[in-house]
Parts: sequence; C-alpha cells; structure tokens
Amino acid sequence: MTMVQVRPAPAPARRSVPGRIRVISGITVASLALLFAALAVGSSSARDGLRVIGRDAGPQVVASAGLYLALSDMDAQVANLLVIGRDYGPRRAEALKQYDARRVEAHRALLEAFELSGDNEAERQTVRSVLDGLGRYERLAGQALLLNDQANHAAGPPPDDVVRTYRTATDLMRLVLLPQAYNLTLESGTIVRRTYDEKALMVPLVRVAVAVAGLVALGCLIWLQVFLARRFRRVFGPALMAATVTTAVAMIFGVNVLSQDERALRTAKSDGFDSVLTLARARAISNSMQGDQSRYLLDKERADTYEHTYLDKSLSVVYYEAGNLSTYHQQVSSGTTGGLGMLGPELVGRDGAKVMRAYQDFQRADAAFRRLVTDGRANEAVAERLGRTMTAFGSYDQALQSMAKSHEQVFERAIGTGENALDNLWRLMPFAIGAIGLLVIAGVWPRLKEYR
Repeated sequence: MTMVQVRPAPAPARRSVPGRIRVISGITVASLALLFAALAVGSSSARDGLRVIGRDAGPQVVASAGLYLALSDMDAQVANLLVIGRDYGPRRAEALKQYDARRVEAHRALLEAFELSGDNEAERQTVRSVLDGLGRYERLAGQALLLNDQANHAAGPPPDDVVRTYRTATDLMRLVLLPQAYNLTLESGTIVRRTYDEKALMVPLVRVAVAVAGLVALGCLIWLQVFLARRFRRVFGPALMAATVTTAVAMIFGVNVLSQDERALRTAKSDGFDSVLTLARARAISNSMQGDQSRYLLDKERADTYEHTYLDKSLSVVYYEAGNLSTYHQQVSSGTTGGLGMLGPELVGRDGAKVMRAYQDFQRADAAFRRLVTDGRANEAVAERLGRTMTAFGSYDQALQSMAKSHEQVFERAIGTGENALDNLWRLMPFAIGAIGLLVIAGVWPRLKEYR
C-alpha cells in the first residue's frame, strides 16, 4: 500500500497577516479619501456662494439699484430745469450737467446689468426693454426742454404745452422704466437670497461631515498602527504617526476654513449686501422724492398727486403713523423711528443718527417749501426749492452714501476673507494628500515586505 505524504498547511497566522494589513490599509485610505472629498465638496460649495454673492448676482443687484437711482434722478433734473426757466443760470447749468452725468450712469449700469445677466434671457430682455424705453424718454425730455427754452419763462410753472410733454415723459419713467429697473433688482436679489439660504444650510452640514470623516480617518490610522505594533511587537512607526498628525491638522484646518467661510457668507449677506442694497434703494426713492418737489411746483393739475406720491415714498423710507404730509412732517421732527421703514434698521449708531438728523432737516425744508407754494409765493418757492431744500437733500444723500460706503467695505472684506481662506485650503490640500499617502505607504510597505 502506497503511503501519501501530506504537507502541513502554512501557518494561518502568516497567511492572514498580509491580507489583514491590506484590508485595514484599504479602509484607512478610503476614510482619508472620504475626508478630502468632504473638504472638496464643502470648499466648492462655499466658493460658489461667495462667487454668486460677491462677484455675480450681488454686484448685479447693486448695479440695477444704481440704474434706478440714475433714472429717477434724470427725471428729477428735467423737472428742475423746467421749474428754473430762464433764471438761476448757475443752477440751470448744474442741472444740465447732472442730467447728462446720470444719463451716462444709466447706460453704463444697463451695460453692466446685461453683461452680468449671463445666459438669463429674461433679464437680458428686461435690460433691452429698459434701454429702448430710455431712448423714448430722452426724446420726450428733449422735446420738453426745447419747448421750455422757446417759452423763455421766468422761474416757476412752465407753459401748458411744456407740462403736457413732460407728463408723457415722466409717466413713461415712473410707470414703465422705474418698475422695470426695480424688477431687475428683485430678480438678482432673489438669486442672492436663494444662494445664501442654500449655502447657509449646506456649509455647516459639510463642516460636520468633514469633522466626522476626519475622526474616522484618525481612528483608522490608529487602528492600523495598533495592529502593526501588536503583530510585529514594535513601537509605533514614525511614518504612520506623522500621517496621523498630518491628517489631524488637515481636518482641523479644513473645519476652520469652512467655519470662516460660513461667517464670511453671513457677514457679507447680512452686514454688507443687505445694508448696501437697502441704502441704494433708499437713495433712489429719496432722489425721486426730491424730484416730486419740483413736479409738485410745475404741474398744478397734478400737485395733489405728487404730494401724495411724496408722502408714500417718505413713509417707505422712514415710517411714521401719519395720514397726511403735514402730520408726517411733525412726526419726523419728533424723534427716531424705532426700527420702522426701509431705513429703520439702519438708523443705529453714530452713522445712523447722522442720517436721521439729515433726513429731519430735509423734511423740515420740504415743509417750508410747501408752505410757500400754498401761499402762492411761486418765486420764493422756487428759491427755497433750489436753495435750502436742495442743500438739505444733498446733506441727507451724502450721509446715505457715507453709510453705504462703510457697509461696502464690510462686504468686500468678508468676501475677500472667505476667498483667501479657500485659496489657502486649495493650495495645501494637494500637499496634504500627497504627504499622507506617502507616509501611509512608508509605514505599511516595510511590514508587507517581511512576508515576501
């Protein structure tokens, strides 16, 4: 009988150790990949939010708000010119210069809005419509100014044919062009708000995911080191320890960057963009208010309408419970708003108090101007309109611009801080990935070679 010699099976321990090392190493590498994938997703989401708010839709909102201001001031300057007549030569030259400057600003703002609209055909069509309407308005305004020059009237209400032509122009501006310009602001503002809401939810979630993925990766690295130390009866390898430290640093740095970007988005939106937009709208509406003063003086048939329009705009800027303009003037002179109206939340601190004082002066000047008109003292009313009232409005407008500039600086700093933090993260990530990968290989490969 032939005896079959059976070889003893290899030791299970020697056969399973390389496999277990590979499995644990694979899990560790997968956890590291998850960590860096979470960092990539989070930083990409934050950068997209900063781009939309800081470089895309945000500037488009400001540009369209500037368009509203330029258009409303064009109409106000035409009204001023019609009221001035042949008198007040320096004021007339200044109004013409201001009209031309605002016309250039309007065309520039339309061009910028068109470029920033990208592939949004609806916004592009709105811009084209405003541009076409602006051309019609300029022709009508030019006709009114030509008729006004031909009439050669003294300061005060112009002849009826001038008023009728101007009515057509101002109706086109107030009923068509300004609403369209405002719609551009609303459309872009909706994009900003939607983007902020998405990123305000997404970035914190991804930050938590980065922290969890980082802890899992650290746990896997420690597991790998403990297994190798016990199996080979050696102290922890320096390469894997360095990989662990590098991973911890990458996780902490990534979480910190995402936290910075979350704060930057919140600051840019709440303390920068929202205030800049509010002040831009307030400036545009206020500018239209002072135009209503001239319209109130030049068009007797629509004087009551322009007075009510002025009151409605005033209530939207700084709100008080008032049923008529006289009561509103009294309420404004009495004190602060308590946070009501468009400017209510902005009227805090030293800058806010300065704006409120300037607004009170403007409304007091308006009350004095209207008393002269009511008393039939047209020449004095024109002098008041072109003198104290216009000076008071200039101070108020300057205060708004100063406050807006400070918020613009907050906005730009926040966007710059967020983008710089992301740039630093993206510069360091490739080095971190490469270093950790090489360190893991350096820590595992010598152990695997022992089984060859």
